[in-house]
Amino acid sequence: METAATPLTFRDATEADADTLVALIESAYRGDASRGGWTTEADILDGRRTDAEGVLAVITSPDSRLLAVERDGRVVACCQLEHRGTHAYFGMFAVSPALQGAGLGKAIIAEAERRVRESWGATEMHMTVISVREELIAWYERRGYRRTGRTSPFPYGDERFGVPLRDDLVFELLVKELG
Repeated sequence: METAATPLTFRDATEADADTLVALIESAYRGDASRGGWTTEADILDGRRTDAEGVLAVITSPDSRLLAVERDGRVVACCQLEHRGTHAYFGMFAVSPALQGAGLGKAIIAEAERRVRESWGATEMHMTVISVREELIAWYERRGYRRTGRTSPFPYGDERFGVPLRDDLVFELLVKELG
């Protein structure tokens, strides 16, 4: 039985983790399994969220790392950290739906911020969130991220990012100053 007191361990993902991480990310965002948590995108996107090729690209890129988060020897969360000069990019964030709402996300994002400050000297963390994900954006705002109003188009027609179920999707840039 898992408890909040069981410590999390953080490590850089390896190529051997790719299938496990794809399954985790898919479970957090797509299909009926994702409805067990609050981060689901099942009502706005169908299809897949990522694949082994996308995960391996992050793992093997010299300017990024995919942080695997374990509890009791099992991967329960992950996030992408990418070095982009004075700032870092935070993405591919997933927490197992069964564990969402228990404070893991707060702990993981705090560790990610600490790592990019220490490893890369990043002064800001950037991320993009689908703008209609108001509850998720509010969660990030409570963690110190601010909406910039700067958007980029959703890649309609590129099923590597999912099959949109609505026609008003755009990504909004969120930014946090790192102290």
